[in-house]
Amino acid sequence: MAALADYRRNPTKENEIEARELLDDLVDMGLKGFRGAAWGYNFDWQGRAFFAPRGTPTIVPTAFAARALIEASITLDNQEHLRLARTVCDFILNDLNRFEETKDEICFSYSPLDRTRVFNASLLGAEVLATVGKLTNEESLGDMAMRAARCVVRRQQQNGSWPYGADDYQSWSDNFHTAFILTSLSRIIESYESARDELEPALIRGCEFWRERFFLSNGWAKYYPDRLYPADTHSAAAAIVALVELRGRVPGAMDLADTIAHWAIENLRDPRGFFYYQRQRFHMMRVPYMRWSEAWMAYALARLLEAEGQREKGKG
Repeated sequence: MAALADYRRNPTKENEIEARELLDDLVDMGLKGFRGAAWGYNFDWQGRAFFAPRGTPTIVPTAFAARALIEASITLDNQEHLRLARTVCDFILNDLNRFEETKDEICFSYSPLDRTRVFNASLLGAEVLATVGKLTNEESLGDMAMRAARCVVRRQQQNGSWPYGADDYQSWSDNFHTAFILTSLSRIIESYESARDELEPALIRGCEFWRERFFLSNGWAKYYPDRLYPADTHSAAAAIVALVELRGRVPGAMDLADTIAHWAIENLRDPRGFFYYQRQRFHMMRVPYMRWSEAWMAYALARLLEAEGQREKGKG
């Protein structure tokens, strides 16, 4: 997605080749044996609620892979990428466990192995259904996306926050999972204008809580709303992506994204070019995690540069 953003900002042949090669690698990494395209991690993964052996498909990497394929289908005018993204919908609808919360609400599980109800993860699945459904003109996908979105917005807390999940041990709120929820809600609304009246009030309330409680005025992105530390590269990057998505809908979104980016570059970036994992109270955790920190910050900065270029052209 970073490469696609670079290509949209600067459509050179070199940038196109890089994006296409990365997309080919992404497609090759897809997992086999499921009813639709899916992705997982190439290592054993222990979550808070369940263990996922290496190669287990989960909705988070699958949804981000689908987002890349959807963007590629538009940016590169490649219908093959859209067809593959459409099969991700089959994985979401047929391989994930599904909870019928009420007659008009559903919640998707994190993987085919578990029965957890994680709000940002379920909403990422809904985002895929909504964005693919818009491109393929399938109202049934949009209907399922709306049922999943309702489950999340109706469980928003009074102060505008969302807990991580539905169970008691999932009651915390953090920066980047909130950013995921806001981004997915924005994309669902963008895909289905009829969803605006139902979903946008929750989006705005959630964004107000997020901006007030998770950031300092200098751009420091807090991990939790009530603690200064850790300062986390992943949280900063996910926030930049969310704010770029929310531009035009939330006043000052681009200014805040720019402030966060500058703070992260000045405080979390190594002179050699990579970003540190976290800044703790008394020390810096300098590990350059490719998945958690580097890829996300590359994506965030590429999207920010793309959006700033569009804004400059608008001024012109």
